Amino acid sequence: MKNVFTIKNMNLWYGDKQVLFHVNLPIPQNKVTAFIGPSGCGKSTLLRSLNRMNDLIEGCKTEGEITYLDMDIDTLQAMALRKQVGMVFQTPNPFPMSIYDNIAYGPRCQGIRDKKTLQKIVVESLKKAALYDEVATRLHENALRLSGGQQQRLCIARCLAMEPKVILMDEPTSALDPIATLKIEELIHQLKKDYTIVIVTHNMGQATRVSDYTAFFLMGQIIEHNETTQLFKNPQNKKTEDYITGRFG
Repeated sequence: MKNVFTIKNMNLWYGDKQVLFHVNLPIPQNKVTAFIGPSGCGKSTLLRSLNRMNDLIEGCKTEGEITYLDMDIDTLQAMALRKQVGMVFQTPNPFPMSIYDNIAYGPRCQGIRDKKTLQKIVVESLKKAALYDEVATRLHENALRLSGGQQQRLCIARCLAMEPKVILMDEPTSALDPIATLKIEELIHQLKKDYTIVIVTHNMGQATRVSDYTAFFLMGQIIEHNETTQLFKNPQNKKTEDYITGRFG
C-alpha cells in the first residue's frame, strides 16, 4: 500500500512551547485516517502541518521530516502543495458570493477563463460533493443563503474544484446537526475512492464510521496508531483504552 504522506520524527514548537513530540506516522493512499484525542493534544496542529498551513503562524518551528509522495514538503512551493492537499475547516466558510463563483474562484485564480470549462468544473465538483441536485437551479444565488450542512458541502466542492489528491478535514461536522453530519460522513465514504482523506474528529463514533486507520494523540504524542477496527476493539495501550471508553478526555 502506497503512502501519500510519511511523517518521520517530527517535533513542532509555537515559540518556546513544544506542541508535537517525535511524531512518526504513515498516511496511506485512498484511505481515511482519523486523528482522535482530547482538546489541545496536537491533532489539528499535525493536520495543518501536512499542507504547511503552520507556515502562516509566527514563531512556529519544526524538526524532522514530512514527505508527500516521497518529496520533502519543505522543498515544495507552499501554494503548489496546497493545491494538491486541500483543506476543509471546522466552521463552513463560503465566500460571500454566488454558489457558482465559490466553486469557480480557485480555477479562475489558476488562469482558467473559458466559460464552458468553468461550468463543467462547477457542475462536476458539486456532483462529487453530493450537492448539485439541491442547488442546480440556484447556482447564482448567494452561498450564504445555504444551510450549514449545504455550506460545508459547498466548501468541500470548492476544495474538489482544485483537483487535489488529498483532503484534510478539521472537525468538519462539529458545527452541524446530526442529519447534515450523516450526509458529510456518507460523502467521505464516496470520496475516498478517488482521494486520500485525513480527518480530525472529537466524535469517536464518527472515527469508527468513516476511517480506515486511527491515530490517538495525547499531549502532543501519538500514543497508538492502528487500523480503526483494531484500535477500538483491541487497544494496545491503557491510555487509548481509557480515552475510547470515556474514562478521561
